[in-house]
Amino acid sequence: MNTPISSPNAPAAVGPYSQAIRTGNLLFISGQTSVDPATGNIVPGGPASEAEQCLKNVRAILKAADMDMQHVVKMTVFLTDMAHFASVNEVYAKAFPTHFPARSCVAVRALPLGCLVEIEAIASL
Repeated sequence: MNTPISSPNAPAAVGPYSQAIRTGNLLFISGQTSVDPATGNIVPGGPASEAEQCLKNVRAILKAADMDMQHVVKMTVFLTDMAHFASVNEVYAKAFPTHFPARSCVAVRALPLGCLVEIEAIASL
């Protein structure tokens, strides 16, 4: 059975998709951009600030599923410019002080709403 998971503490979907879907012991979190759900705006400050907000949004959805960052087994980071890799990686490393999930980092031409960073995740109970 597939169960949609959502949190008011993460941005609402900007298209026909769910914030996350739980199926069995897995949670698939849709790509989270750097939109602050309180304002509806992209956070200012560049790629590091955007990565922090993406991770906050991921955490909010994990919490709605009674999970946390320790449950994450795979993440995909999308960057509009690989020149942002080092600054985003610094922020990312702080999110995982005790374990490192599998990860891919991909350069893309553009992201929704003009964001510089988007992060999706897979978590497991």
